Amino acid sequence: MSEFSIVRPAAADKAGWRRMYEGYAAFYERELTDATAERVWAWISAPGEHGPSEGRIARAADGRVIGLAHFRDMASPLRGTIVGFLDDLYVDPAWRAKQVGRALLDEVAAIGKARGWPFYRWLTADDNYRARGLYDRVAKRTMWITYQYDL
Repeated sequence: MSEFSIVRPAAADKAGWRRMYEGYAAFYERELTDATAERVWAWISAPGEHGPSEGRIARAADGRVIGLAHFRDMASPLRGTIVGFLDDLYVDPAWRAKQVGRALLDEVAAIGKARGWPFYRWLTADDNYRARGLYDRVAKRTMWITYQYDL
């Protein structure tokens, strides 16, 4: 039996998903409020019905949630098509370097391929060296610099 699987989150996964999402928020030094966590859970547990995002989790053989990926369709007007965007990817530190992150990325790729996305993109922090090592192996870095216009 495999050490882990990549699946859609189920109601029983909520607490484990929350633990992972709290780890993700802490890594990026962001406060994760109950309201935000509930909203995101609603999005990923009923995609299309409650919001624009979807999710997959990595579940260990013993049932523990050990990673997450949140993604969505994104319009690409110059291409006249829909591409994918990966909003969040996080793996339990104890499970890093065990192919969990790669499996989550590959699952999003498989979903995108089935939907006809020509590619999907994501952002990461410049100093997120460990994750960037994985990203450099599986994807190409683009030339784009990101800006944020606060409202």
